[in-house]
Amino acid sequence: MMRGAAAWAVAVRRPSGDIYLERRRASDAPRRHPALRWPLLRGVFALVDSLAIGTRALTVSANESVDESERLSRSAVGGSLAVALLVFVVVFVVVPNLGLAALQGPLGSGLAYHLVEGVVRMAIFLLYLWGISTLADVRRVFAYHGAEHKTIAAWEHGERLDPVAVDGYSTLHVRCGTNFLLLVMLTAIVLYSLAGAVVPAPDGGVLVTTAYHVALRLVLLPVVAGLAYEALRLGAGSGGPLLRALMRPGLWLQSITTRPPGSDQVEVAIRAFEAVVPSADLVDRTGRRLPSRVVWGPDEATEPLGPAAAEQA
Repeated sequence: MMRGAAAWAVAVRRPSGDIYLERRRASDAPRRHPALRWPLLRGVFALVDSLAIGTRALTVSANESVDESERLSRSAVGGSLAVALLVFVVVFVVVPNLGLAALQGPLGSGLAYHLVEGVVRMAIFLLYLWGISTLADVRRVFAYHGAEHKTIAAWEHGERLDPVAVDGYSTLHVRCGTNFLLLVMLTAIVLYSLAGAVVPAPDGGVLVTTAYHVALRLVLLPVVAGLAYEALRLGAGSGGPLLRALMRPGLWLQSITTRPPGSDQVEVAIRAFEAVVPSADLVDRTGRRLPSRVVWGPDEATEPLGPAAAEQA
């Protein structure tokens, strides 16, 4: 999945070998509502918008990558996502706080508690990523993630969008959702620790303490997302040594969430990228003709975008 200024697109390798391509308009809410371009608020909007696009792209990918008889209904996809969200909240928010609430005596409810809770949550996250990276299907998804990064890096370095040229670039990229997730967790440790010191947990036992910490995290999540987004923007746009150092843990984490892709996966990433770039910018930037047939689904583009109309089926 690739996102441009005017549209986002998802390309999927079908069982037949064709590439299914679907393009949707990107939200223009920041243009219509200038407040969404303000620092912090733009980070919250970016998070919500990314989750919405990601959900739609996952639905398209899940259905187009299998035979028609295996496709999921919209309700089935919605149910799966709801369960995934519930599991996420339980595993990454409720469980660490429920476990540590019993240790509130020696830890207290201030700085030490929140620091330990943040480290425990990050450890769970890293173990989760490592665990799923051992699954064959997830490794293939991570290879597509690497193909996305290679394609973007090749474009930024002025290369033609040719699988051979694209494959020479790194699978790591500073403007990555993995970096954002890690920055969210690091920002959360600092912000929750400060908030917990200012507003300590009330007395009332393990359940009351757990409910307080869960509520605190949910209420402050937009602030955490906004601050992490600003840090990501600074790190991606600056060559300063301090900010490069702050980005490095995210790049290390991408060694788990990306894998070297095959040429067929790079081709899919190129098709998705071409679909969100203005056609004029693609002149002299496309390489040899890519071998796979492109089958178009819905296309909401409102300006001339690639790939060429002659390749649409």
